Amino acid sequence: MKLEDDHRCFACGSENPAGLHLAFQAGGRGVTALFTPGKEFQGYKDIVHGGIITTLLDEAMAHAAIRAGHMPVTAEIQIRFRSALHVGQQVQVEGWMEGVPAHKLIPAASELRTYPEGTLIATAKAKLLQP
Repeated sequence: MKLEDDHRCFACGSENPAGLHLAFQAGGRGVTALFTPGKEFQGYKDIVHGGIITTLLDEAMAHAAIRAGHMPVTAEIQIRFRSALHVGQQVQVEGWMEGVPAHKLIPAASELRTYPEGTLIATAKAKLLQP
């Protein structure tokens, strides 16, 4: 499978008008990005949908692997929700690789915290696959 970036990724694509427009930079243990969710991303009133939180965590891990020279897809992901994320509350997502890639699998982790307060919203662990 050949992976191509056409800049329309829902999470980070600059050409996707409906996307999150995440801009990752080197930082922390790997990469970081800031995001402030609007009401269009809510589940219950004023609470951000868990699928959006999962997307933020997944994309951070992928970008950590991309920065290390891989082009991964997610093979397995485990999310642990710790606290509600409220609409309009700025967060920082951080992603990093954990350990050494084995065969085609890349172990990774990420976390989402309010910014600048640092309240933990959710954590993730994943196995990324280098096709």
